[in-house]
Amino acid sequence: MSLTFNTKTYTADSFQKDSVGYYGAAKTVSVKDDLKLSRVAAKPSATFSGMSRTEAKLTRTVTLTGALTPTGDEILGINVAIPIGTSATDVDALLNDMGAFLSSASFKTHVKQQLISY
Repeated sequence: MSLTFNTKTYTADSFQKDSVGYYGAAKTVSVKDDLKLSRVAAKPSATFSGMSRTEAKLTRTVTLTGALTPTGDEILGINVAIPIGTSATDVDALLNDMGAFLSSASFKTHVKQQLISY
């Protein structure tokens, strides 16, 4: 199975119990272009239905300019925890809002300049 987004395709490569690793077109022995999807099943108790947890992690090796090393790894991880019983509409709203924030100028400034107060 493969995943395609922004015209980039990631192909499933490694399979473990609760995670799958994917590699992208730029992947080589020395260059990372990896996507990992993982999950943790909900652990309900007598008084709480539990949280469904997922993670997506994208890692890419890039060429550096003005640094002490010629290359480095960019890493972006997204952790999601959703209470069991949350409606699909509420999950969609959360993901859509965060997706919009991730692509916003404010978030890009947060990452590039480590600005945390606006």
